[in-house]
Amino acid sequence: MRGPGVMPARPGTSAVRSRRERFDRLVLGVVEPLDARWHHRLGLVEYAVEDAPMLPDDWGDETVPLSSLVRGRGATPTRFVLFRRPIEHRAEGHDELVALVHTVVVEQLAELLGISPDDVTDPPR
Repeated sequence: MRGPGVMPARPGTSAVRSRRERFDRLVLGVVEPLDARWHHRLGLVEYAVEDAPMLPDDWGDETVPLSSLVRGRGATPTRFVLFRRPIEHRAEGHDELVALVHTVVVEQLAELLGISPDDVTDPPR
């Protein structure tokens, strides 16, 4: 067989998404509805994905973090970063990856809001 097996939708772009692109879309799918629900209490939050955290040389045997949360002050927004490779490393399949991303996002948003993680996904009435 000669030529590409899958034709791209736009010439000059890849027809197959990279792992990074698929992970970014997954995170966006988890974050968007939660941020929309809690935006009035969260304020301005920047969401980002990085491959891995920058750890000091003397980190030791401690567990590698899955995310980072830096609270904003004044005009500086809160910054919430998910680390793709440590999360992917802990998940054994796509369903587990989706569940782990959801768990990490919910736990960090609960921390920001000062409420239980259960209340983030299913707010009390």
